[in-house]
Amino acid sequence: MAEKKTYDLVVIGAGPGGYVAAARASQLGMKVACVDKNERLGGVCLNIGCIPSKALLDSSEHVETAKKDFEEHGIGIRGLKIDLSVMMKRKNAVVEALTDNVRKLLDAGKVDIIQGSARLKNTTEVEIETGSKKQVIAAQKVLLATGSRPVELPGMAFDGDFVVSSTEALSFEEIPKRMVVVGGGSIGLELGSVWARLGTKVTIVEMLPAIAGRMDGQMSRQLLRILKKQGIDFRMKTRVTGVEKKGKTGKATIEDEKGNSEALACEKVLVSVGRKPNAKGLGLEDAGVEIDDNGYVVVDETYRTSVSNIYAIGDLIGGWMLAHEASAEGRTAVEIMAGKHARVNYDAMPNIIYTFPEAASVGMTEEILKEKNIPYCKGTYPLTGAGRARCMGKTDGMVKVLSHQETDRVLGVHILSPRASDMIAEAVLAMEFGASAEDIGVIVHGHPTFAEALQEACLVAQECSIYGG
Repeated sequence: MAEKKTYDLVVIGAGPGGYVAAARASQLGMKVACVDKNERLGGVCLNIGCIPSKALLDSSEHVETAKKDFEEHGIGIRGLKIDLSVMMKRKNAVVEALTDNVRKLLDAGKVDIIQGSARLKNTTEVEIETGSKKQVIAAQKVLLATGSRPVELPGMAFDGDFVVSSTEALSFEEIPKRMVVVGGGSIGLELGSVWARLGTKVTIVEMLPAIAGRMDGQMSRQLLRILKKQGIDFRMKTRVTGVEKKGKTGKATIEDEKGNSEALACEKVLVSVGRKPNAKGLGLEDAGVEIDDNGYVVVDETYRTSVSNIYAIGDLIGGWMLAHEASAEGRTAVEIMAGKHARVNYDAMPNIIYTFPEAASVGMTEEILKEKNIPYCKGTYPLTGAGRARCMGKTDGMVKVLSHQETDRVLGVHILSPRASDMIAEAVLAMEFGASAEDIGVIVHGHPTFAEALQEACLVAQECSIYGG
């Protein structure tokens, strides 16, 4: 019988949390194995989430620009044609390139990559099933990083054709004429934007009174107005009560808060109401790992579970369910295992929605500040005042800065702008180091840039504070 392989660390899951953790652990001198059920590494993010969705968002943005903006730039175009197969081929190539990079990264770090479904046999052994074969490896420590999957709704089970999750919505073979999106969160807004730009009549149905529920209220309302102007239909305070398919088409029945019902004809129903942790089948019960009532693995501040040598990160433990959050947790967890001081500052965790304009935020919203009775100043600056936005003809949006009224310390930054996903990094850095609104305001920003809007908003916020006065 072959000798059982023993590792310092076995990482289960090769998504943004798992592969980053495996690579960092290898750098720190650990003997590491990374197990994933899929041949292509990268998890949901690289394969059926962040990366393919952004590739399609970029492609569809080019379509929108060609349709609506070329003429005012003096560029004439006739017979605009969308070849969806080419667009999907490009998307797939982007995915393949990045997932190949992950494998190269782990190979370079001499991480053993094992394909198969893994489960905890006990606290120190991991059983891996690959087809009809099984193997058991020993681990001094185990890191669980298995991510999450889309939530299904009662009566709307995913069938891969009519009622779909984000996975199928990234790979349609034809552009649907009409699509109902259930849920106005980041996934629904992003994928709704993709298909609306390509010509689909998109209706987003949201039970709450606001889209992107965690977003600052003022920014949420403005983003809603912008997306409506782009042609997306929104039904707020409304729920889907049933779906029915007839032939190649179907309908979704909706009901508003007053009880009024309506049937919406559609070719696709995209359900995007959240995600749930991939905790089943991991053998958590066999190993004695505690999970909470919502199915999340319970961890302490070091990402250690109820079993001292088993750790968990990413979507499996809840939180914002962001790829960069999982990466930060993975890196931090293995550094703690190695005896280093490490932490994740969740108060400075950026959140981004890749609509156009992009919506990016970090820190507290105005609603949270009011709820906590924190005295604050608010500085806003519209993109209409930004020279770069004028040059691009993209003036929808604004920057909002919230700072402490007594200390001027930045408490939250909210950006609705092209390139907001890049702009937010400055705000994250500022908050990580406890900067004031004045600190950002006095830094010279290049002109003309979108970043100047952040500078101007900070100057407005600083003027209101006791410190600034």
